[in-house]
Amino acid sequence: MQGTLNEIDIRSILQLIELGQRTGELFVETYRSPLRENLDNSLTPSSRRYLTRPTLGDSPFWFVFFVNGKIAYAADRSSGSFSRLRDYLRYYRAEESVADLNSPPNKFATPEYACLWQLMENRIITPAQGKNIIYRTIAETLFDLFGLHQGIFNFEGGTALAPQLTTIEIGPLAAKIVKQMQQWKQLHPHIQSPDRCPAIVEKVALQAALPENAYQSLDRSCDGKTTLRQLSRFLNRDIAIIARAIYPYVQKGWIQLLDRAPPREAARPLRDSRHDFPSIACLDDDLTIGKSVEFMLQSHGYRVTAMTNPLGAIGEFFRIKPDLILCDIAMPDLDGYEICAMLRSSTRFRQTPIIMLTSADGFIDRVRARLVGATDYLTKPFGAGELLMLIEKYLGFDPLPFPREGEKTDSPKFSREKSPSV
Repeated sequence: MQGTLNEIDIRSILQLIELGQRTGELFVETYRSPLRENLDNSLTPSSRRYLTRPTLGDSPFWFVFFVNGKIAYAADRSSGSFSRLRDYLRYYRAEESVADLNSPPNKFATPEYACLWQLMENRIITPAQGKNIIYRTIAETLFDLFGLHQGIFNFEGGTALAPQLTTIEIGPLAAKIVKQMQQWKQLHPHIQSPDRCPAIVEKVALQAALPENAYQSLDRSCDGKTTLRQLSRFLNRDIAIIARAIYPYVQKGWIQLLDRAPPREAARPLRDSRHDFPSIACLDDDLTIGKSVEFMLQSHGYRVTAMTNPLGAIGEFFRIKPDLILCDIAMPDLDGYEICAMLRSSTRFRQTPIIMLTSADGFIDRVRARLVGATDYLTKPFGAGELLMLIEKYLGFDPLPFPREGEKTDSPKFSREKSPSV
C-alpha cells in the first residue's frame, strides 16, 4: 500500500491498518518543493512516479511499526542521533546514560529503540518508564502526521517488531491527538510550529504578572534555545498544554517565539596541496568495488582508502579520519546498518557524510539507511559521474578538472559482476 497524502490522509491510512490488523512498517515523508505540485494542488503523473520512489534527502520523515493493527513504536529523522531519546530521558534524569552505552545493534528497528532496550536491561530506567517513552514518541509522531497535507507514504507488511515492549490501540490515541490538534489550532496565528523557541522579552512585565515560582519556571524554560517540542519532552506534558500555558504572554508580546538556530558548521580550510584533498573511505567486502571507487575518484584528486573487512573497519575509520565514508549494506559479520549506527554514536563521526551502497534497489533499504543516520544512498551499479556529484554535494569540493594522462573522463558502470580494470 503506497501513495500520496493528496489521495488519502494519515488517519484513514491508520484506520485501514487497524481494521486489517496488519503487521508491518509505515513510512511517511513530506516534501517541501512546490515544483512537485500543479497549481491546482494535484500531482502530475511524472511527479507521482517520482514521489512513490522516495530517495534520501533533507525532508522530514517518520517510520511507524505496527503489530496486529496496533502501534508498537514510532521513529523520526532525529532518532538515529539519539537527540529525541535524550530529551525524553531528561525527565528521568538519565539523559547522560546514553553516552555510556555500547553501540546497539540495529537489525529490527532503529538505534534509538535498541538503545531504549539496553537502558532497561541495564536497569537505568524501568519497563514502565520505557513504555511511557514509547507511548509519547508515538503520540508525538501522530501529532506531526495528522498535520501533514502533502507527502508520500508506503506501508510494507512484514514480521513483527522484536523485541516488543508494548502496543497502543490506534482508535483511542488518534481521537486524543485530534483533540490536541484542535486545541493547537486555536493558538494560531501566535503559535504555529512546535519547533520554535520561546524567549522572554519583557521580563519586568512578566515577573509582575506571575507568582515568583511561576516566573522562575518560565524564565528557566523560555531561554530562546529550547523548542516547544523539547519542553514537552522535558516536562512529560502534551505539547498543546505547554503551548496554552505561554499563549497569553505570547499574545501580549512578552514572550516571543524564535527560530531554532541551525547547528554551526566548521569552515573548511583552503586546500593548497594534494595531501589536503578530501579523504574518502570505501568499505565493501568485494575488493573489486573498492578498487573501482579508487579508479573513479583518485584521478579527480580524492584520496581513497578501500577496505573489505567490516570488523576491522571501525578502528581504521578512527585512524584515518575520512571526510566522507562509502559503506556497503550487505556484508558478513557486521552489516552497513550496524556500522553506520556505531559511527553515529561517536562524536567524531556525528557529522561525517555516510553514503550507503547496495546492489538492491529496495525501498526498505533506503528507509533503514535513513534511520541509522545515513546521509545518502547510492544504488549499484553507478558511474563515476553519479558518484562524483554525490560526493561534491556533501564535501563542497571542486575535483581536478582534467583526468590524468591516458585516463578517460568517466568509467563504465560497474556491479559485483563487472568492474573496470585497475
